[in-house]
Amino acid sequence: MRALIDAWWPMIERGEVEAIAMTASGCGVFVKEFVHHLQADPGYRDKAARISAMTKDLSEVLEGKFSVEKKSRRRVAFQSPCTLQHGQQIDGTVEALLAAAGYELTDVLDAHLCCGSAGTYSILQPELSGKLRDRKLAALAAGDPEVIATANIGCLTQLQAGARTPVRHWVQLLDDAPGGG
Repeated sequence: MRALIDAWWPMIERGEVEAIAMTASGCGVFVKEFVHHLQADPGYRDKAARISAMTKDLSEVLEGKFSVEKKSRRRVAFQSPCTLQHGQQIDGTVEALLAAAGYELTDVLDAHLCCGSAGTYSILQPELSGKLRDRKLAALAAGDPEVIATANIGCLTQLQAGARTPVRHWVQLLDDAPGGG
């Protein structure tokens, strides 16, 4: 944390940074929590608070700024990572961006439940992690999507390990959208 703060701080001090955009929800939730982790460190407390306040999930940066005229008609199931919906309290933003990009979003039963990745959980509890993944993949597949999208690399890797449907980061879908990228 301190090394990242030290790397970013000169640019922040010079006013060259208005936000720190995170493309992986797990990284974003952690950086947003720097303020809590370093609150007892007098040398980093104020810097950590400023960096936490500046950190945004990419969906927050792009919110309301993406639309296309031509609809893709591709069906997408969005798997909202725990770090996005529970950790960062961001719900519906990515889905709105995908819909604005012309994708048809499928309903996902129990969308609030974990995919089983959960950081090191998938390594330390592989059997249970696999069961959670399989349950999540069944819920995602129920709407017959052409692609599954997610917002965290851990979830993407976890889901890809058992998916028959391609799994991609939602930003890739924005880039692929007609008139996108």
